Amino acid sequence: MEAFSFSLLYPTRESQARHASRTHRPNISAETAESLGLSTLIQLKNSSICDYFTAEREVIDYRANNFSDMLACPEIAQTFIKILPILSDIGELRRMASGSEIGDDYLFSLSEIELYISAVECLADGLLPCRARLHGAALISLCDYIEKLSKSDYYKELNEKLNALTHRVRDIKSVTIGVNLDRTMQAEKCGVLSINAKPFKSGDTIDKILRMSFAKDEYTLMAPLAPFAKGQNENQKTAMRIALSAAIDDIFKGSVRAWKKIVQTYVLDNTNFLLSVMPEIEFMVEAVNCMNALKDRGLPLCRPQISDVRHTFFAKGLYNPAVALAITGESVKNDFAFDDDGRIFILTGPNRGGKSVITCAVGLAAAFAQLGMLAPADEFTLYPADGIYTHFPSESGDTVDKGRLGEECQRLYDIFQSASADSIVLLDESLSSTGAYEASVIAAEILLGFSKLGCRTVFSTHLHTLAARAGELNADAAAFHGAKIDTLTAKIEDGGRRTFSILRKAPDGKSYAKDIADKYGLSLEKITETIKNKLS
Repeated sequence: MEAFSFSLLYPTRESQARHASRTHRPNISAETAESLGLSTLIQLKNSSICDYFTAEREVIDYRANNFSDMLACPEIAQTFIKILPILSDIGELRRMASGSEIGDDYLFSLSEIELYISAVECLADGLLPCRARLHGAALISLCDYIEKLSKSDYYKELNEKLNALTHRVRDIKSVTIGVNLDRTMQAEKCGVLSINAKPFKSGDTIDKILRMSFAKDEYTLMAPLAPFAKGQNENQKTAMRIALSAAIDDIFKGSVRAWKKIVQTYVLDNTNFLLSVMPEIEFMVEAVNCMNALKDRGLPLCRPQISDVRHTFFAKGLYNPAVALAITGESVKNDFAFDDDGRIFILTGPNRGGKSVITCAVGLAAAFAQLGMLAPADEFTLYPADGIYTHFPSESGDTVDKGRLGEECQRLYDIFQSASADSIVLLDESLSSTGAYEASVIAAEILLGFSKLGCRTVFSTHLHTLAARAGELNADAAAFHGAKIDTLTAKIEDGGRRTFSILRKAPDGKSYAKDIADKYGLSLEKITETIKNKLS
């Protein structure tokens, strides 16, 4: 049977080869995944989430079909969860066999065949009943192949021979050893004469009394061999065990030898394709678990629409999935879009008003889409990014030599070194390690730099005066035909109540300053009350 080529993540060998060569693979680092909260949402043991990002429309659509099938048929993920430990055992068995010092250990072959049959049975039982409900080419192809395997003459013969041989192995209860002696009664040659389905009897008098039989027969022990008699050390016992195991393996070598070609040309080929997609299965299962958790909270997920128009990013009802799964209350949804009037946004608002939440939500929506997942929004359209870059507050980094500001500036410089017009850049409270004046000067230069680069950018900041300079910055950007800069504001109601709604408008700096003053008891009313209480 011809070896089966299959992938849950790539529709063709060519697309898989392109991904392996990093063509159409966006630059999204482990640090970015961690900053966005993606590493918490999708936790992988055998690979990195960064291995799976793509910017290729064909690949995104292919994966979206598979995820849709898995969400509609929970049995698929359950089956994949069951198959993973079986595949892990096959991989470990191969590792042990390759490092075996015994040579051709035919019992390794026997074990792999047994695991292979278990894998096929698991997939057939779990996937084939879902076949009629599937729409994606990948899982339909897998179902058809598993059905073909499970009904093939090869598989049936393999199963029958395995059952017969394993019964023979499991029925072994004792072996009969023959020893030739020389004239001086020294052992000259010894070996296994027979393999028996009955254990031998001890031959002790008390055993004979209990069995009510004093007759000698072929299963009655006359005297124990020295290594298993009392007083013998472990090395002597181990030597005897090794000798017996080698003899038994040699006996069964003849039974399994005929299978060796089958194991190499049939079983190995058909387990190879399963082992090759093992990391893909783990990723798909973990991603589906994440999406199911969001669905269980009543949150929407939509199939992202991939646009051919550069810089497109339009989300209706966008929310942050990491926050949504961490809180008990209702998640706030916002509409968000980059367009010709605003490809770079200055986002301001009160502390804990939702600036960081929406900034991460933008990155997570793009990341979900470019993993092939459903997006955390009511509607979502995206031109794939060639990279997602974050510049969030960090306690790590080279702060000893450079200081906090130097470390922040170095990371910003590194972003400019890598990002392009098709990137998404997310900055949260950047330059907070210096004073407002210095930060505003540097930030203005950075925003103009992103305007010249033309990438989709969100700059979440406490620098309200910077947002007030948006018109001035756009005038400077117009000189080099840069992308336009616009402002977003985290809404706050009277009394300081946070709504976590993000509005596309200029900030009201006074209201934020009053909110902060009230928070720390620095309004005239509260200062008066403090003085009064102090004097009374």
